[in-house]
Amino acid sequence: MIEAVIFDMDGLLIDSEPLWQEAEIAIFKQVDIILTPSMCLQTKGLRIDEVVEYWYRKYPWSNLSKLEVQEAVVAELIKLIYAKGEVLTGVDRAISFVKKQNVKIALASSSAYKIIDVVLNKLNLTDTFAEVYSAELEPLGKPHPGVYLTTAKKLGVSSANCLAIEDSLNGVLAAKSAQMKCIAVPEAQERDNPKFAIADYILNSLQELDTEVWQRLNDN
Repeated sequence: MIEAVIFDMDGLLIDSEPLWQEAEIAIFKQVDIILTPSMCLQTKGLRIDEVVEYWYRKYPWSNLSKLEVQEAVVAELIKLIYAKGEVLTGVDRAISFVKKQNVKIALASSSAYKIIDVVLNKLNLTDTFAEVYSAELEPLGKPHPGVYLTTAKKLGVSSANCLAIEDSLNGVLAAKSAQMKCIAVPEAQERDNPKFAIADYILNSLQELDTEVWQRLNDN
């Protein structure tokens, strides 16, 4: 029985993945790493410190510290969110639907709180979630299940009775590792990735979250 629904944020509520890519491409160029959008997909769903570490291991640099690169990406991303951030299809409808199911609702994101706050303000969702939790407080980010396990604990709900809604494969892996049910809403270019089959349900957008989907997830 689903007692709580936990939403991811980036790429699910806000169309931020292109903005992350734009910020990463711009900042990593400063350390002579020329990223492409497809290269950025390799780290989708990871915390920014883990993204920086990933590329540092592959192409170590010396002109900036890893923390400086990390902070520069975040600063650039926040500017882009203010300038270009847009809500994704079906967000308002999905949140309204979940609230009608009389379950708890939370947000669990790999992004830092400073980014979460900007996004929630931008989308007018500041009073939506009973709990808002960032993986920045966890020893490891997604695909480790820690961010989901802690969010479930904060809600006072067994992880087995939680439904996570994710757009990235790393997020789906985190949710399933936490023994949660999971809806995947992959970006169009990732929709054919067979690895998303580990999700309990795959939707094209949050617009498709309805009574039929909800009932099937509760019955399984």
